Amino acid sequence: MKIAIRQIPFTDIDGIRVGHSQDLTAATGCTVILHEAGATAGVDVRGGAPGTRETDLLDPVNLVEKIHGVLLSGGSAFGLDAAAGVMQYLEERKVGFDVGVARVPIVCGAVLFDLALGDHRVRPDKQMGYAACANAGSHGCGHGNVGAGAGASVGKILGMARAMKSGLGSYALQIGELKIGALVAVNCLGDVVDPETGKTLAGALTEDLGNFIHTEAVMIQSYGEKKNLFAGNTTIGVVATNARLTKSQASKLAAMAQNGYARTLRPAHTMVDGDTVFALATGVTDADPNVAGLLAARVMERAVVTAVKETAPLCGLKCWADLSG
Repeated sequence: MKIAIRQIPFTDIDGIRVGHSQDLTAATGCTVILHEAGATAGVDVRGGAPGTRETDLLDPVNLVEKIHGVLLSGGSAFGLDAAAGVMQYLEERKVGFDVGVARVPIVCGAVLFDLALGDHRVRPDKQMGYAACANAGSHGCGHGNVGAGAGASVGKILGMARAMKSGLGSYALQIGELKIGALVAVNCLGDVVDPETGKTLAGALTEDLGNFIHTEAVMIQSYGEKKNLFAGNTTIGVVATNARLTKSQASKLAAMAQNGYARTLRPAHTMVDGDTVFALATGVTDADPNVAGLLAARVMERAVVTAVKETAPLCGLKCWADLSG
């Protein structure tokens, strides 16, 4: 009998809650993915300019087995401050790793660079991180200019004036008892391509802002230049599943989910992107890790496409809808 595959909300994955807080005037924000009971976790970092928190503890040789939250934040390295608010929220609920005298919430995180879009003086902080947790729920998670996607943009090879607005996206599937989904803030240097059609959805624009110039072609033509012509990138995301996985398998899941970046971001994993994927496994059902991994890549690529297609213009940047008509 053929097993049915159906799309579900990301927050249908057992125990997962998602919350956002953002300042759209400043074009920045943060997103939290919470699992207060604790989820087995892994991480894969492939970009050359990452900004991360508590990734070392996800190494399978290290002590902590489960984490309680993941922070995705704008604000570059400043945005890591928002994790303090996530820590406070979880500690107030007595969630965390028991160290005898207290429970220490285990919160991993990654940041993207959005300082060049809105007001660079405003960054996600402890208050914004706490607010994102207070907003967390299990009834959908929002797309576009929300949370960590508030200041996200793509196609910055020729500067922000010819870039496009991107945002936050999610996509999840259920196959039998197995659930798997991805949530991602798309803020890459290059262009975003829909792998199902081969069409460019968003990226660097021509001078009249009416068409795409194709970032990889520009980079190839200027291969001899060593100037730092582009800064302010990084795509950060989470893949979550209700499968039972070890820490090693969770890290492999994150690694395979990076294939979703490779299929949609042109180019991916550059020295000026800090591309990072976290993996969360809630341990409800058995699943072949290889099948979970191939599905992780599939849901990640659709989450990237969603992040672009469901984003509205902001701060003068055009969005996918402006060019798709």
